Amino acid sequence: MKERWFVRWRPYRGNLEKTPVAMNEYLPVGQSMVLGAQHAFAMFGATILAPLLMGFDPSLTMLITGIGTILFFLITGGHVPSYLGSSFAFIGAVAAATGYAGAGSNPNIALALGGTIVCGVLYAIVGLMVMRTGTQWIEKLMPPVVTGTIVMIIGLNLAPVTIKSVSANNFDAWMALVTILCIGTIAVFTRGMIRRLLLLIGLVMSYAIYFVCANVMGLGKPIDFNAISNAAWFGLPAFHQPVFQLNAILLIAPVFIILIAENLGHFKAVSAMTGQNISPYMGRAFFADGLCTTLSASVGGTGMTTYAENIGVMAATKIYSTVVFVIAGVFAILLGLSPKFGSLISTIPVAILGGASIVVFGLITIAGARIWISNQVDFSKNGNMIVAAIALIMGAGNYSLHIGNFDLGGIGTATFAAILMNLVFNRETRTLKTGSGTTPLTSPAMPVKE
Repeated sequence: MKERWFVRWRPYRGNLEKTPVAMNEYLPVGQSMVLGAQHAFAMFGATILAPLLMGFDPSLTMLITGIGTILFFLITGGHVPSYLGSSFAFIGAVAAATGYAGAGSNPNIALALGGTIVCGVLYAIVGLMVMRTGTQWIEKLMPPVVTGTIVMIIGLNLAPVTIKSVSANNFDAWMALVTILCIGTIAVFTRGMIRRLLLLIGLVMSYAIYFVCANVMGLGKPIDFNAISNAAWFGLPAFHQPVFQLNAILLIAPVFIILIAENLGHFKAVSAMTGQNISPYMGRAFFADGLCTTLSASVGGTGMTTYAENIGVMAATKIYSTVVFVIAGVFAILLGLSPKFGSLISTIPVAILGGASIVVFGLITIAGARIWISNQVDFSKNGNMIVAAIALIMGAGNYSLHIGNFDLGGIGTATFAAILMNLVFNRETRTLKTGSGTTPLTSPAMPVKE
């Protein structure tokens, strides 16, 4: 019998305090909308920051990520819970191709768009290949010891930037800690739906505390609400046309390799969290990400990727319903189309976003460790130990290699190091456990020499 494109959804009948919400389950409309808003909050900081660092329009990027997330849902048939946000993997390549100095709008944005379009096309082609040939050849390159390491690298690599963002002054450092304590208190001492909304409620609580401390007591930089009153309720962002130049294409197009490695790590993290083998849909996910990257760059947006921040939200809430991501996409579209609403969200202080990021990135890191544990990766084997140890330090320290003008970045360098070291040091066959099934992988391990 031919497989259905979309999952068979059913209403959630379990106990929110004890039972996770599966990918093919849905909650009542009110709860789903609040959960979608939480995912929108989780991706907001990074999705806005990435275009700012490349000189792109954040409002346009927000709009496109919402549309892209909904397209991702349709193309994957609701089998993969994920949010598509703006990718940081493009920053170095875009800066090199356009000569962007890091302030204001990028005057050569058209060159970046052309290179990003080609990158998306190449990525989509890989997705079609995986849909045609299966996932084995990719999974043999990335067994549990590698994928767990890659997921941990993503969380650890982002940590220094996050910590630096909340260390500008003593007040911000304390408010970041307050945010962490608010989220942690909800995670530990509450139950039911309140616990599942720990990030959203934690942000609201810490925002209120920040307002009292800064705006009322004058202890820190006050929140400026002028931008909200001056902003229009509705408005379209500015669009841009791409220009295809060979040098820019050669610099930006290879980023698709990093996206594959990054998204495979995200993919395995989701498999480990949900206990579901979603490998059969990996090709669809790659194709969807590549297509959405191409469409985004065609109108002036950034390259896109599945978002680790939202994986962290799922790890904390145990709610994996793919329907929630459609709602998050709608929220993002509203943000992109409403300058006033976007201005309201932009008033969230850096200290609060940074505190929430510390929690989320920590959860991502733990998700990588969970892949190791659930697949019983044996670190008494020298091969596994060397692969994980070296790659983790390279990623955490942002060790980056350059190939000509192409910057692999800390995550990319550590990812390729993990893959290559595994091929060199390991030769045995291992099985990846995802809860409902197993997927054959190659994960060699040299016998330890006593």
